[in-house]
Amino acid sequence: MEDIPNDDVTHMTGLGLESNFSTLGKERIFYYHRGIAGGKEIEKPVLVLLHGYPQSWRHIVPLLPKDIPLFIPDVRQIFLLPTSRIKLTKKPQVLGYGRSMGLHTPHGQRLTLQNMMGRLSGHFPPTRDSLNTPIIIVGHDRGARLCHRMAVDVGLPTHNNKGGLNIVGAVFLDIVPTLVQFQSFSTPSSSVGTFHWPFLANVDLATDMIKAYGGGKWVKMCIDRWRGKNDASLAKLQANNAIEKYAEFFNKEPVVHASCDDYRSGSDEDVRLQEKDQNAKKARKIDIDVLVLYSADYLGKRYDVKKVWEEWMGKGNLEVEQVGDGCGHFIAEEKPVETAAAILKFYNSIE
Repeated sequence: MEDIPNDDVTHMTGLGLESNFSTLGKERIFYYHRGIAGGKEIEKPVLVLLHGYPQSWRHIVPLLPKDIPLFIPDVRQIFLLPTSRIKLTKKPQVLGYGRSMGLHTPHGQRLTLQNMMGRLSGHFPPTRDSLNTPIIIVGHDRGARLCHRMAVDVGLPTHNNKGGLNIVGAVFLDIVPTLVQFQSFSTPSSSVGTFHWPFLANVDLATDMIKAYGGGKWVKMCIDRWRGKNDASLAKLQANNAIEKYAEFFNKEPVVHASCDDYRSGSDEDVRLQEKDQNAKKARKIDIDVLVLYSADYLGKRYDVKKVWEEWMGKGNLEVEQVGDGCGHFIAEEKPVETAAAILKFYNSIE
């Protein structure tokens, strides 16, 4: 977004990452990367980091070995059509949680992933089949739901890759499957604690109400509800002026609208796919290894996380770890040392 300072980009590139900031208008997906450009051979598994609502990887990147290739995109949402309630300007609007430009149709998880992962496969050397480049995916919150979809869909074609990608492992941060989340609304306490799920899925209504309340004020309220109560964790979450930066983006109506459409998709096409995944006759389970890392004081108070995920696993191995000490939902930002250590241990076990 042209009117939002790029100090976040400056900070992330200062961590040794490259970005496509200068070519965003052409590529449309904004991303950071390390060790995958220039047509060089990629010798280690690529680690893909997908953010949540909202969340960044600013604390995790410095804790990872520099020889691990990284791909860190801003998740794309919808690009509003001319019939949309939000009018287009002459220049394409940047929609989503960050700087990526949106899709030209209402998105579902598969369409979003095809575009993002197609951009990643475009960096692979032309002499190297993408199926020979192992990829480990990590996601928090909404990003973890994209990772769940990928973990089930291993081997399906991507945007520009007929053979699919070689996804060999997945890390989900602080989620249960979307279908399970919606089923839990039969519990009053869960309905109150996660009221935003059905609210945001009513895209136009939610957009109007959040705009009236203030997008920045809204996202700050959400963060305050979901964060932990540990003072040290809170300081980490607030570092680098991150919450104010999130608020800057959510003060933009297209960002609010696009993020709401993410929840609409979750309540519609995405959850229907999961119902098919769990169909007893034609079940499609997760056949790659998975690490689920969750907050004991947030997700752990509402679910038996290990038991939930066991129902969704196929041939893959499942590891489940909790993060305690008052950590809230934003595990990667509140407890980065513990999170990075768990990710790295899993990464090394797959490699």
